[in-house]
Amino acid sequence: MILVIGDIIVDEFIWGDVSRISPEAPVPVVNVDRIDRRLGGSANVVRNLHSLNTPSAMLGLVGDDEAGYWVKLRLAELHSDNSGVITKKLNDRPTAIKTRIIARHQQVVRYDREWTQAARPDSQQRLLDSLQKLQSQSTAAILSDYGKGVLTPDFIRQLIQQLQGSIIGVDPKPEHTDAYRGATFITPNLSEAAAMAGMKAINEDANAEAIAEKLHADLDLEYVLLTRSERGMTLFDGKQNHHIPTAARDVFDVTGAGDTVIAVFTACLARGDDALTAAKIANRAAGVVVGKVGTATADWAEIETH
Repeated sequence: MILVIGDIIVDEFIWGDVSRISPEAPVPVVNVDRIDRRLGGSANVVRNLHSLNTPSAMLGLVGDDEAGYWVKLRLAELHSDNSGVITKKLNDRPTAIKTRIIARHQQVVRYDREWTQAARPDSQQRLLDSLQKLQSQSTAAILSDYGKGVLTPDFIRQLIQQLQGSIIGVDPKPEHTDAYRGATFITPNLSEAAAMAGMKAINEDANAEAIAEKLHADLDLEYVLLTRSERGMTLFDGKQNHHIPTAARDVFDVTGAGDTVIAVFTACLARGDDALTAAKIANRAAGVVVGKVGTATADWAEIETH
């Protein structure tokens, strides 16, 4: 089982069509066809693990609201252990929701309803208590940091200390860089990695190598996996850099692609693949999901044939 710890977000999609401009303001009028929801943020990592037939457990915070109950129900439907999802009072921390209005496969606008203040110490302690109960059943853990307050620097350090001996993957935020020291690997995009290393983001192989090597040394990591958009990925395994060309054929939406990368890379390491093999498979998986609209996932069959 792989543990996923971080910021739970509900991704809401309003799909429709545009045929005219509003007479009230110079904005498009969207005729809504349908509305759907998907698990987002850290919970999208769980969706990706489910697509890979990999058991998981989610640890995070939701509000005492309809969206929070929906999150728990959806996790249960995915057979993910939701015992570590802590429900907070509505006036303390509502469930985060990101709503995207999409017309003709193009995003018109996105609006967010979220609470980004740091989680209270008592909430983090309850998450640590849940982790202690679940840890013996796990082979790896993913810290999915969306910067929404669950993974504060001190809490990240506590988690990494408690998880020592397991595979620890981090989808990072630059403002928390120092806290990731001692993890197994991180999976930032190039701009995030450059900010973490205090360097310029220049999408050239030599620059990516220098950034990866600096982060590897500074944070005492085993691997650094940089995602580089149209340039694919760069993996530094502690000895050499490996550049992996992009596997994307068509790019419709990059939403959630980072969640797919860390889910697939971690699942592959957990089953015994070497880091380069895992990175190549994760790269193919990313190529699958960016060819779909919305927060998407990829299963093993799609990855193998991509």
